[in-house]
Order: sequence, then C-alpha cells, then structure tokens
Amino acid sequence: MSWKKNSRKYEEKKWATTTFAPTKNNKMKKNTIIYGLIAGIVVSILMLFSVNSISHREGNFDYNRSLLIGYASMLIAFSLVFVGIRNYRDKYNEGVISFGKAFKIGAMIVLIASTIYVVAWLIDYFFFIPDFVEKYSAHMLEKLKASGASQIVIDKQTKEMVNFGRMYKNPFYNAMMTYVEILPVGLVVTLVSSFILKRKSAKN
Repeated sequence: MSWKKNSRKYEEKKWATTTFAPTKNNKMKKNTIIYGLIAGIVVSILMLFSVNSISHREGNFDYNRSLLIGYASMLIAFSLVFVGIRNYRDKYNEGVISFGKAFKIGAMIVLIASTIYVVAWLIDYFFFIPDFVEKYSAHMLEKLKASGASQIVIDKQTKEMVNFGRMYKNPFYNAMMTYVEILPVGLVVTLVSSFILKRKSAKN
C-alpha cells in the first residue's frame, strides 16, 4: 500500500504547488506594486516641487543645496523599501525571508518607483521646463567665472555643457540619465534593508 501513500503525498504536493504558491506570489506582487507606487509618487512629488522651485525662481539659487534635498527625498521615499520587505516577511511569509528574496522584493519596489520618477521628470522637463538645463549651465558658468577660472577652462566647460544640453533633448538619453540618478540610491537602500531584515526562522 506504500504506492498509495506516495500517490497521496504527490497529490498533496501538487495541490500546494498549484494553489498555495501562486497565492503567495500574488501577495508578493501586490505588496511590491503597492509600495513601489507609493515610493514613486512620494519621490516624484518632492522632485517636481524642488525642480520647479528652482526653474521659476529669479536670481541666484543654491543648486548644491537643491541636490542634497533631492537625494534626501530619495532616501525618504526609499524608506518604503524597508517597510515593504518587512511587511511581506511578517504578514505574508510567516516571519521569515532570505536575503535573496528580500533583495528581489526591494529591487522591484525600486524599479517601479524609479520608473514613475523618470516618467514624471520627462513630462515635466519636455512640457513645462525645457530650459532647465540652459539655466543650470548658465549658473555653473557664472560660478566658474567667479572662481577665477581661465578663459580656456571656461570655454571648455561651455562646450561640454552645450553638448550635454543637445544630448539631453533626446528622450531616451534623458531617461537613461535620470535612471542613473535614482537607481543606485534605491539599490543601496535595498541592499542594506535586505541585510537587516533577512531571517531564517520565525520569532516565537
């Protein structure tokens, strides 16, 4: 009768694979999408507010300070990576999660959030502030002149900025540069969060 026991075990395993696993995967996807969307909306709103404040403000503006504010907003938004991984571990995965699984969830949240950020920037740049790069370039050249740089250095920098501005008008290049701006921050947060939250056994 051992073959009946083996058959029963096979049917139970098959049932678990076809019913439980997909449900668990669906919960992981839902968890990832929710936190990715929230993170993307938060970082996009903060970015749009900061960038448009710069673009429409007259006179000198501290671009370095704005840059720090931008990266700080990314860290605030990507704190949801930590929350999202922990929520999946504790609510849907019985309090356990491997480093690999945690990193996968975090990376997906980051990718969704970053894509929203990129799309928001492309819309804002091409439709509302197409002269942003020119204003930034002018600011940097003024700063370079004020520092006492030679005309050769100024001319070289001017040429580089003109070339960059020309390439930045290409939506694909623009999108890639924007991804490069935000993705590394999110992946670092994901790496740290995955290391902190990984757990091999549930707490009693």
